[in-house]
Parts: sequence; C-alpha cells; structure tokens
Amino acid sequence: MQFAQAARRFWSRIKSVGRKPVGDEPIVETQYSAPAAKKRSWPKIISIVAVSLVLLWLALAALTSRIDDDPDFTPQFTLPNGSQAVAMVAGLMEEEIKKAGWVANAPFFVPAYMLNNMPNFQIGMVTALGRFAFELEDQIGRERGSSASDPDLAIARARLQYSPTTWVFKPGTLWPTASAESQYKEAIQALRRYNARLANGEATFDTRPDNLLAALDRIAYDLGSASAELEAQIIGRHKTFGLLDLKADKIFYRTKGRAYGYYMVLSALRKDFETVISARETAELYDKMLEELRRAAVMQPLVVNNGTVGGQIFPNHLANQGFYLLRARAKLRELTDILKK
Repeated sequence: MQFAQAARRFWSRIKSVGRKPVGDEPIVETQYSAPAAKKRSWPKIISIVAVSLVLLWLALAALTSRIDDDPDFTPQFTLPNGSQAVAMVAGLMEEEIKKAGWVANAPFFVPAYMLNNMPNFQIGMVTALGRFAFELEDQIGRERGSSASDPDLAIARARLQYSPTTWVFKPGTLWPTASAESQYKEAIQALRRYNARLANGEATFDTRPDNLLAALDRIAYDLGSASAELEAQIIGRHKTFGLLDLKADKIFYRTKGRAYGYYMVLSALRKDFETVISARETAELYDKMLEELRRAAVMQPLVVNNGTVGGQIFPNHLANQGFYLLRARAKLRELTDILKK
C-alpha cells in the first residue's frame, strides 16, 4: 500500500514538470528545471551586452567627431617681427592635434576609426599646410632663392608632407614606425624655432612681390586640382546611385579642409605682405578672394548630397563648393597677373 502511494506521488511530479500551475496548486520543481532556465537566459544576456557595446562604440565615435573650421582662429604663439603665416600653420596643427585629436590615422580598434568627415577634413587641411610649407622653405624663407634653405623650415616641410593616415604600424609590416601626429609635432616645434630666430633677426622671411606671387600661384594650382576632383565626382554620380553617393562626403570634407587651410594661411600672409599688397593696390581684390575662399571653407551641410546640379529639393553640395573655389581661384589669378607687372 505504501509502495503504491509513493508511486502515485512520483508519477504526479513527473507529469507536473513544464506545466503552468492552476489556482493555488504548488509549483513542482525538479532538479532539471534550473539549468534549463539558465540555458535559455544566456543568449538574451549576450545579445544585450552586444547591443550595448555597439551603442557605446557609436556614442564614443560621435563624441570624438569635431570639425574645427573657425575662420576667426588666432594662434597663441605670435612674436613681434615674426611671421604671421608661420605662426598660423603651427597654431592650426597644434589646435587640431591637442584639442580635436588626430583621427585620420585611427586604428580599427578605436571608435574614431568609424568616422568619415573629420579625418577627411584633417587630411585636406594638412595637405594645404604642407604645400605652403614647401613654398616657405623653397622661396620665402631664404634670400633670392639662391641661399641655403633654412634647417627648421626644411624639417617642417618634410614633416608636414608625411602621410596623414600613418599610425605606429604600417599595413603589411610588423615593424613600428613614426605616427603622423608625432611628425606633425616636430613640424610645430621647428616652425616655432624658426619664428623665434626670425623675430631676433637670425632668419630670413623675404617679403618680395615675386615670393608672394609664387605662393599665390601654387595655391591657385592646388585649388584647380581640388575643383577638378569635385567635377569628376559630380559627372560620375550616375555610377554611384546619385544621392546614395558614399564617396561624395569624403571628397567634400577633404576639399573643405584644403579650403580652410589655405584661407587661414592667406589671411595671415596678408599681414606679412601688407606693404606689397598696399603698394600694388590689391587690398580690395585680396579681401574678395579671401571671402570666396571662406565661403567654401565654412560650408558644413547636415548631409552631403551629390544630386542633380539644378535640383531643387536635393542640392548638389559638391557643385556649390566648387563654385566658390573657382571664384577664389579666378581672383588669385588676377592677383598674380598684377604682381607680375
């Protein structure tokens, strides 16, 4: 009799496993229910953690993004009798590295790697500053172009032309190398050493008209190259589904960085070559050229569209940017024509 009762109780336990309790019926647990619940909860936990990490990654990337295109930026380290343009180049690079952070060479395991607009802006800006540094070493920083080049300007020119996308390791090699920001920091120090020597009368900054002509001419050529790149992307929009052109914003912000870098350098050069500009009566033309370049430099649409050129709803931001570049370039050509006389 006792055996039969025990058998019925055991059978009732077996049947109650996985069944919802009815009324006040007690929940019957077995030794197998807890592990099964744990197995069912692990996928949910893993999914929640994965989604949280992705959202955190995106949030950190968004917080990193910063495009500093302030047209009123003033470098801190300026010296009486020093060059305003040299101080501007050093100040812009220091501002970008220290405050914004150099993200053009961000490795894949940091959130900034996901950014697109900011790194392309930085690449464009350092391209402009590097080209000016070449002119600074080759012409402006030595007498009549026949004397030896200034050692600090030679360092600055080489460092500013270093690849902006290089991290401590290059793709395809295990050997460490110099990062882009480390090279740019050396360029900043070299420019400041040069400016200090210039302020003390121990270096050359030759403000002859032909030196200004050479600098403006080089910048005009580079702006022409930038506008050609914009035109090629506009013409090829049908190959990239028009508004879904994923390359348009890269070219736009790279061009924006170049325009901003040149605008800031040319604004500073206006002070360095004030005597020449006044003597040739080109101050008004020079200011109009700066205004056109500033408009191209400060453009920052919410979404970069590569729509039809005459579109009403979706404008073509590449065409708008190219318009101001070409107007600035045309005025640069007018200035160089006047300086040749």
